[in-house]
Amino acid sequence: MAELRIRRGDPIVILTGAGISRESGLHTFRDAGGVWSQVKLEDVATPEAYARDPQQVQDFYNARRAQLDDPAVQPNAAHRALAELEAEWGGPVLIVTQNIDDLHERGGSKSILHMHGELRRVRCTACHDNREVTGDVTLADVCPKCGNIGTRRPDIVWFGEIPYGMERIYGALAECALFLSIGTSGTVYPAAGFVAEASKHGAFCLELNLEPSHGATMFNQALTGPATELVPWLVNMLLGRG
Repeated sequence: MAELRIRRGDPIVILTGAGISRESGLHTFRDAGGVWSQVKLEDVATPEAYARDPQQVQDFYNARRAQLDDPAVQPNAAHRALAELEAEWGGPVLIVTQNIDDLHERGGSKSILHMHGELRRVRCTACHDNREVTGDVTLADVCPKCGNIGTRRPDIVWFGEIPYGMERIYGALAECALFLSIGTSGTVYPAAGFVAEASKHGAFCLELNLEPSHGATMFNQALTGPATELVPWLVNMLLGRG
């Protein structure tokens, strides 16, 4: 492990991808057997798909939302370790996640930015009302704010749409001393470009992944292994636990 030139309390930005949730029983998108091997993204993850067949899109996200309620799907050791880091670090720790699940929240983290949206939220295409939802969303649903029927879509950033919180993310990347990327393929922009942005501002950039990402050479160091092993190990080291 290269020497981490970071002081206790220095700002940290953590990017997480589907790999951190894989060990909690949720499918990743790009692995063999992942979500995109089972369905075409153009059928469920674009504004055009929703306009063409909103029922199919709602059914897809209803099924994924229901998976979060499976008793077997629980925060793992990596999620819990990141919550401990946030609670004990003594400085800002921002988790920027590409994941649309709620495992970071359930693991205890508080400072989370879901750049691709959240499965448990819907927004109204008519009045832009945005709120938490439980259970299935249907085309017969009435927006509780404006009263329109069938206008509540998943609060998911689809391909071709702008991710949430970009101004806040780039501001944090410009100020962080440590940029940590966990369980992401490094192929989808703008997230794939975060390492270059953080490095430009002098952050130490560290990747933890099951296998090296496409951008692994851009990091100061890239470590391979399961998130449930690497993340608790790193957090213990940062917190001086021996």
